[in-house]
Parts: sequence; structure tokens; C-alpha cells
Amino acid sequence: MTESKTIKVSKETYAELSEIAGELQVKLKRPVSLDEAIRHVTKHRKKRAKISDLAGSWDMSDGEAEQVKAAIDKSWEKWRSQE
Repeated sequence: MTESKTIKVSKETYAELSEIAGELQVKLKRPVSLDEAIRHVTKHRKKRAKISDLAGSWDMSDGEAEQVKAAIDKSWEKWRSQE
């Protein structure tokens, strides 16, 4: 058996952990402890993607690229006109 430690958390943190445990329970279709919920959160914290990890993941046509660029240009124009 692994060694356990006692920690204090706020009511808000406890509620969030309970919510995460509930979501995991629905997903995994079995009971989930708060310890497992904490391990899930810390495991996924280490795997957070950087924006650069998404490079090349959006397969878009030239037309879509032009639409995105036009929308960005329009937003910049609107922002600049507010200065």
C-alpha cells in the first residue's frame, strides 16, 4: 500500500475536485476517488499543448485561408479606427 498524506483544501477546491471526480466517474463508468481526480488533473497539466504543437493540424483550402485573413484584416482596421 502506498503512503498517504493529509492535505487541507478550501471548500471551493473540494467542490471542484468533486466535480472532476464526478465527470471522470461518468466517463469511466465506475466510482472515482478524489485521489484519482487529483492524479488526473496533475497528469493532464503536464501534457498541456503549446500553440506551436497545433501547427499544421488545420487542413484548410486557399479560400478558407483568404476568409480568415480578411476577417483578421477587418478586425485590425476596426481596432485601429478606435485609437
